[in-house]
Amino acid sequence: MDGSGLPETRSTCPYCGVGCGVLLRPDGQGGLDMRGDPDHPANFGRLCSKGSALGETVGLDQRLLTPRVDGRQSDWDSALGLVASRFSQTIAEHGPDSVAFYVSGQLLTEDYYVANKLMKGFIGSANIDTNSRLCMASSVAGHKRAFGTDTVPGTYEDIDAADLVVLVGSNLAWCHPVLHQRVLAARKARGTKIVVIDPRRTASCDSADMHLALEPGSDVALFNRLLVKLYEGGALDKGFLAHTNGFDDTLHAAFSDDPSVTGLERVRIDKFCELWMRTEKVVTIYSQGVNQSSSGSDKVNAILNCHLATGRIGKSGCGPLSVTGQPNAMGGREVGGLANMLACHLDIENADHRAAVRDFWDAPRIPDAPGLKAVDMFRAVGDGRIKALWIIHTNPAVSMPEADAVRDSIAACPFTVVSDITEQTDTARLADVLLPATAWAEKDGTVTNSDRTISRQRAVLPPPGAARPDWEILAEVGRRMGYSAAFDYSSPAEIFREYAALSSLGSHFGRDFDISAFAALSDRDYATLAPVRWPVTASRRGGRFFADRRFFHSDGKAKLLPVRWRPPAAKTEPRYPFRLNTGRLRDQWHTMTRTGLSPRLAAHLPEPFAEIHPGDASRLGIARADLVRLTSPTGTAILRARLTDTVNPGQVFAPMHWTGETAPSARIDALVAAATDPVSGQPESKASVVAVSRFDAAWYGFAVSTREIALRSDYWALARTRHGYRAELAGAAAIADWEGEARRLFDAPDAQAVSVADHGRGVARIVLHEKGIVLGALFVAPEPVAVMRDYLSTVPGTAADSVLTGRPPADVPDPGPVVCSCFGIGVNSIIDAVESGKAASVEAVGAALGAGTNCGSCRPEIATLLQSIRQREAAE
Repeated sequence: MDGSGLPETRSTCPYCGVGCGVLLRPDGQGGLDMRGDPDHPANFGRLCSKGSALGETVGLDQRLLTPRVDGRQSDWDSALGLVASRFSQTIAEHGPDSVAFYVSGQLLTEDYYVANKLMKGFIGSANIDTNSRLCMASSVAGHKRAFGTDTVPGTYEDIDAADLVVLVGSNLAWCHPVLHQRVLAARKARGTKIVVIDPRRTASCDSADMHLALEPGSDVALFNRLLVKLYEGGALDKGFLAHTNGFDDTLHAAFSDDPSVTGLERVRIDKFCELWMRTEKVVTIYSQGVNQSSSGSDKVNAILNCHLATGRIGKSGCGPLSVTGQPNAMGGREVGGLANMLACHLDIENADHRAAVRDFWDAPRIPDAPGLKAVDMFRAVGDGRIKALWIIHTNPAVSMPEADAVRDSIAACPFTVVSDITEQTDTARLADVLLPATAWAEKDGTVTNSDRTISRQRAVLPPPGAARPDWEILAEVGRRMGYSAAFDYSSPAEIFREYAALSSLGSHFGRDFDISAFAALSDRDYATLAPVRWPVTASRRGGRFFADRRFFHSDGKAKLLPVRWRPPAAKTEPRYPFRLNTGRLRDQWHTMTRTGLSPRLAAHLPEPFAEIHPGDASRLGIARADLVRLTSPTGTAILRARLTDTVNPGQVFAPMHWTGETAPSARIDALVAAATDPVSGQPESKASVVAVSRFDAAWYGFAVSTREIALRSDYWALARTRHGYRAELAGAAAIADWEGEARRLFDAPDAQAVSVADHGRGVARIVLHEKGIVLGALFVAPEPVAVMRDYLSTVPGTAADSVLTGRPPADVPDPGPVVCSCFGIGVNSIIDAVESGKAASVEAVGAALGAGTNCGSCRPEIATLLQSIRQREAAE
């Protein structure tokens, strides 16, 4: 039975902070049919490649279905009883600050609210922090310093109305593709100019009018120069400045900064400044390249200074816009999920705020000082100050800086609880207690996106096994710790109403966040709640902030902050001469616990890599497709070399998605130093230092299999395919019996084997099969293996002939490596369309094949491919 007769359910995508609406329908076989919601104001039906593939990620594969205690199956009563008693005992013996929660932007707002209430109101510690600390804490700090609260001033509609969009430290085309499509639509409709400010040339640069490849960490100097030019050009809004403080000191600091530290030619800086100055409607979109810095808060304020000084804020087509990395990073900020905040943008250091929240909750205690932020929290776990730790929906053993040390700290913690949907993560494997939580499409609640729009996530699939919602798990632990009345919740709607009522304190204390109009929302109205932008009060709904020139500091004015350039915390030196930049890929998400389940998402870039400038590679003796070892003061990694001029000499880029489950040598955050911004506590993930050297492997391998491959070599990377798995392998020590190794890898000791080997050359090819059906194939060579990987990935489980050649038969088309993940279009298919005369432009490729017509994030890659074809044809 299929689900075609079932109604569609409106929900929200669980990936980035764009907050796209989706329409979901169970397919009757445990999966989902889905499409973008054409009526949702964030995306109007568009989805990125990850969102389009969500239906492939909801099965039971790798799901945690029952509680586990000390590695053994348990039941909820026993597991929750143990969690409550161990936390209570630890608090009684060592005080409330001996325990901590580390939570996630994957939580729904109602989950976040209960976690924050339990820790801050009833345990009495502020030791609750979130992985959002790693992505947007500097933006929070910058907002608070400038505006008095963590206020996002504008809306997505400002992108549509802008005449200039400046992307700062944001590869919007890959990380927020649906918003990037709005930028491109504005360019097409109104000629909007696009400037990208990023040390690396990314996909976002393909459509830009200007790319400023500044030195890592030098954003403050660039925006200080912009402020100086705005002053010298008479572009300041003196009327608006009358509603601010700090301009004179800020301008003095800007004059004292040296723009040459950006590494940009003065003429290019001045060209950018001139464009910004003469364009009234400017939107500055910034993300991790700004936030993930030891001077991240200052970078944010340098941007805000320029908008405040010119009055380009709070008006249509104007303003700064921080785009968040997770679906509910904003919701976590609103409920006080950060260690230095109370709920509803109230301040933990303010006695009146604390008293009001304590009285509202009827709580026994509220901490009077911030708790430990993420980096300090795990240091406290490591040195024994934190003795009981609860980690919810995040994987800090991989994603935190100095990840090896964090992994070891969690392993040594006396009591660790992990709530997640799978036990197969680096962090879950360290837990004393594992609690099975519901996943996206099984969860019911709300999220808030990057422009303050609250949307519903709705459950359309039943919870599998014994999985429970996070709010329910947290509330039950609260009741078992003795706080029955405070956590006697029966539904997320009830929690939302309480949260909305609490938000009235925001208005009482002159704050921005207030959704008190929802305090009496009925269960039925909660069930049908449409997307709405906060604030939502009796007198106001949504809109922009600051057009009225009223801010949230005690005097009602904004503050311009005098900031000066500071270099990254880590200094390059002869031992570590390269600057390491880390980031995301188009088709993967965080540590791949969800996207890694999708074969089509894995097909684009299935292996971890390091981008290295060709000049650096030549000097170091590194050839294309070699493996390289990156070494930093805190760790090492082995990755595939990608030689490209998208990075400048002296810089290396590596993605952050691979884990001990998928490529243990490529856990890139093990190399990232735990240097943090002194204001925000956000780690500097874009400017660590490393050494680069060739990894001298004795052999290289490529394997495909119908089942998971038992990998254990010095280097390996595993990815799913539609027919099973594929893996890259390499080792420093020779292996004498390759057929025996293949049988071990594929767990097929009795399978029939077909093989060819040249032991003198170090070449071997082995295919294992049963009754002619391929179980697995292994290809080994003394250099990176030259075979048709995308074709071979289709072979397991079939009766394919000529597998040993590593090439498809002449009558079998090979689409090649995937370029467009939305529609599975490979590079060879695009080349064939071009060479046959069917397509001579990106648009024509889209018309002929569909590639690039959905989220559009592959269009830069298609354009590069077309250019290479033209260059090759011109040279022939």
